[in-house]
Amino acid sequence: MDWSDRGIVIGLRKHGETSVILEAMTEAHGRHLGVVRAGRSRSMQPTLQPGNSVNLVWRARLEEHMGVFNVEADRLRAGRLMASPMALQGLHWLAALLRLLPERDPHAGLFAMAEAIADHFDEAALAPELVVRFELAILAELGFGLDLDSCAATGSRENLVYVSPKSGRAVSGNAGAPWADRMLILPEFVSREAGVQPPAAELEAGLRLTAHFLRRDLFEPRGLAEAMASRDAFAREALRASGGLART
Repeated sequence: MDWSDRGIVIGLRKHGETSVILEAMTEAHGRHLGVVRAGRSRSMQPTLQPGNSVNLVWRARLEEHMGVFNVEADRLRAGRLMASPMALQGLHWLAALLRLLPERDPHAGLFAMAEAIADHFDEAALAPELVVRFELAILAELGFGLDLDSCAATGSRENLVYVSPKSGRAVSGNAGAPWADRMLILPEFVSREAGVQPPAAELEAGLRLTAHFLRRDLFEPRGLAEAMASRDAFAREALRASGGLART
């Protein structure tokens, strides 16, 4: 059995004296593990850093085996990203999100989004918005997508400014006004195409919105609430850089 694919390095652990087990998010084969022989060598270490994009060849005698990766560098961005506290926390968080996906389950769309985030993790003008959009996509992919197209109370598609923290559905300004202090804010940027940088207040609202549902629906039920620490640290750094208040 063998295949070739592109991947993003999301984790490593030692294997024997000289090898490592590489965890990568691949374009066509999902999150996948494999042994990299001599992966602890000086020549391989710069390539096998979280956040780097690599070209992979996987081989195994049987499909259910862990198998062996041959790895070649593609886009080595880890050195640059590790110099940024925001990007470093973001890389930890990206790995935590990708580990929610079943192993070997293809998610080509999420791979493309993850690679775009990795390209811009050290850019405060882009990273927070990209992360919020990716988090919404992860929630949807795992069966907890938010319904932000129409008001839960009236069916209207106009003036959608809130999200119910219970149902994950949008609520219009008029319908939600009596419970405004209990609602989450729906930032405008999540309903439009990326392109115009959202103001800091919208980014803060977006990060608070997705944090609520990620914690409640994905991380706490799996006993992984501590993984949110890197997400909170990323949000603080990102909002500080963009002028937000960092309340997530």
